[in-house]
Amino acid sequence: MNKQSDIRIETAETQAPIAGRLADFALGLTHDAVPAQVRTRAAHHMLDAAGIALASTRYDFAHKTLAGMRALGGTGDVPVFGLPARMSPRDAATMNGFLCHGLDYDDTHIAGIVHPTASVMPAVLSASAMTGASGREAITAYLVGIETATRIGICARSAFHQVGFHPTGMVGIFGCVLAAGRLMDLDKTQLSQAQGLALSMAAGSMEFLEDGAWNKRFHPGWAASSALTACALAREGFIGATAPYDGRFGLFNIFGGKFTDWVDLTGITAGVGSTWELLQTAIKPYPACHFTHGVIDAAMALRESCPADQIEKIEIRVPEQVHGTICDPVANKRRPANDYDAKFSVQYLVGTALVHGRLGLAELEAPYLTDPATLTLADITECQSYSGGPFPAAYSGAVKITLKDGTTHEHDEPVNRGAADRPLANAEIVEKYRANAALWAGPDRVAAMESAMLAIDNAQAAVTAFDPFCGG
Repeated sequence: MNKQSDIRIETAETQAPIAGRLADFALGLTHDAVPAQVRTRAAHHMLDAAGIALASTRYDFAHKTLAGMRALGGTGDVPVFGLPARMSPRDAATMNGFLCHGLDYDDTHIAGIVHPTASVMPAVLSASAMTGASGREAITAYLVGIETATRIGICARSAFHQVGFHPTGMVGIFGCVLAAGRLMDLDKTQLSQAQGLALSMAAGSMEFLEDGAWNKRFHPGWAASSALTACALAREGFIGATAPYDGRFGLFNIFGGKFTDWVDLTGITAGVGSTWELLQTAIKPYPACHFTHGVIDAAMALRESCPADQIEKIEIRVPEQVHGTICDPVANKRRPANDYDAKFSVQYLVGTALVHGRLGLAELEAPYLTDPATLTLADITECQSYSGGPFPAAYSGAVKITLKDGTTHEHDEPVNRGAADRPLANAEIVEKYRANAALWAGPDRVAAMESAMLAIDNAQAAVTAFDPFCGG
């Protein structure tokens, strides 16, 4: 049943409102309380997102979106990644979030099923530019946003996805509010009110899956810019809802649908400030939906023993909970209409991996989208359920290939590469950044941008770490 009593509310901790507890954490976290390893990793996550944003500027969607935002009028001082623009804080947050998520190549918190950096970092950049925050203040606020957004996502236990909502838009705004509110010097009452207002701004539909629309790219930027609005209004005394998470019409009750009973708010703030969810946040090795990464790696492992022209049948196993995102409807997935469509099709992605032995940005564009050998394999690919895996702690995947001579080959990836148990090293993140940034700038500038971002913790003004990434 879809009613408030179905949500398991925390009883072991105090009965203080959730919004107040999250505000206490946001305002109370100190620089010295964050381990050096966590701060270093945070800078690498931000570098990864910035490199993706630069690569996004090569695509038509970036320039059309910038033109639309400019048509609304107004300029400002906040840099936009890779584009010749400086915009107002809200417009810059919209654009930067859009660019960071534009290629679906940004980090993912596995259990929360949320892309946290793509929303939180733009909010932090804009708020830092508004307030003159130091790099140390910015990275601490960034961690506030990451730690809260991911925990809120974990509580949903994939319920939002099941009814067609995109968690990055639904929960990202709350992490952005807590991060930006800290930088904007809100007090506990104001920050609680800002979370209450954010409830009416939380948004994100999965309808883009039907035709590869651009909507999903917009969700992190919308979360970031809306969060700035919520914080600014709350600072002036705006009254927001008092129970944005667990209220009768709160986040989980109204957006959980028939899966509300999956929600578990037990310990929503447990371990916050000591157990770091950033370290559970995966950096993507492939520019595609994270649910597909296990089967892509499995296909790569089988490629040498399974020549594409000798394949009779391909069976893919992924968790049943993700079939609606990456397996169905079958006709659409076998013939993706564009690059964004392809990012959410295991049939296409596995076929591409088997035919070409690689999967980067190029393999998601023409002429690869109409490659006859890849589409032939997509037509003989069937999806089944992966049973007994650790989902949502990891995105498991297995591929079984039957050759025309009757022999079979199978490979299983119970934990996808990049997940907490198989994280990419910081050096690998830097290599990924360099490859993406090289699509926009020469080696000297790529190196200068890298140095600036990785040294953000020591920057006197946070915005100076972002300035080198601006195209104008």
